[in-house]
Amino acid sequence: MAHSYVSALIHYVFSTKDRSKIITPELRERLYPYMGGIARANKIQTLAIGGIEDHIHLLLALPSTLSAAKAIQLIKGGSSLWIHDTYRSLNDFAWQEGYGAFSVGISQVEKTKSYINCQPEHHRTKTFEQELVDILNKHGIKYDPRYLFG
Repeated sequence: MAHSYVSALIHYVFSTKDRSKIITPELRERLYPYMGGIARANKIQTLAIGGIEDHIHLLLALPSTLSAAKAIQLIKGGSSLWIHDTYRSLNDFAWQEGYGAFSVGISQVEKTKSYINCQPEHHRTKTFEQELVDILNKHGIKYDPRYLFG
């Protein structure tokens, strides 16, 4: 082939450090577009961003030149720096060190986008911890519950 053709759709989930409920609606209103800008600057297509006070979900289409780990490092690192620079009162803000990255087939994109966009409604009945365990189980990922939420 003369060109590379890649479909790398990743659903990311990550929380604030210690799952602090620090992402207010006002912060969210500016944070999501900022994260989208980081993605765009790195040739990542943002398909959905959503979350609640203590965690974020992203659905991203990665370019062939970027690993899943590098993509989330750029977004988490860049957004954390922006929060520190923009919101001086949040100088102790941090993302949790880890993250979840789950592959999404093209046939599941709309369902995943809807899930991400409906996070506030979803979390009226389910905690972040329950949600993450459900996602891990759905994807067949083995984990030790003693170390899951560090």
